[in-house]
Amino acid sequence: MDKSMIKGVVIGGLAAVVVTAGGVTGYRAMTRPVFADVVAVKEATETIVTPREECENVQVQKQAPVKDKNRVAGSVVGGVAGGLLGSTIGGGTGKTVATVAGAAAGAYAGNKVQKNMQQKDVVMTTERRCKTVNETSQKLIGYDVTYRLDGKEGVVRMSFNPGSRIPVKDGQLVLAPPQETKK
Repeated sequence: MDKSMIKGVVIGGLAAVVVTAGGVTGYRAMTRPVFADVVAVKEATETIVTPREECENVQVQKQAPVKDKNRVAGSVVGGVAGGLLGSTIGGGTGKTVATVAGAAAGAYAGNKVQKNMQQKDVVMTTERRCKTVNETSQKLIGYDVTYRLDGKEGVVRMSFNPGSRIPVKDGQLVLAPPQETKK
């Protein structure tokens, strides 16, 4: 074999190796998945609590203001009535004792009657009562997507619902939302 033939075989062999390596690499690039299959999509939400004030007018029963706190009127009227009633009993000193005892008992009874009447004397008023109520709502924060790529499952959170497939570039998921076409 001469030198030129050896050079030709070597160069041919190298060319065959390069072409074969390029073909294998090209085949691998061509057989890489372009999409990952979506297995499940679940909305990811966040609970938002918003406080607000809720008010209503309520009828309230209160004791009326008392004008005669010491219940003098009841004591005087009761004392006079008791004294008059006591004076009808007995005669002489017994009559005086009965009048004084009747006046004292009447004053006590009149005081208690006026106290009872004052406690039952009520007025109705309207009061505004407020309370804080928390309203809850759900806010969508993304989608938890279960996908299958190269026979393996994974989960990723996305800002949009990808549908049935997720694009893949250079073996990695493309998680950006698709660009809208301009009209």
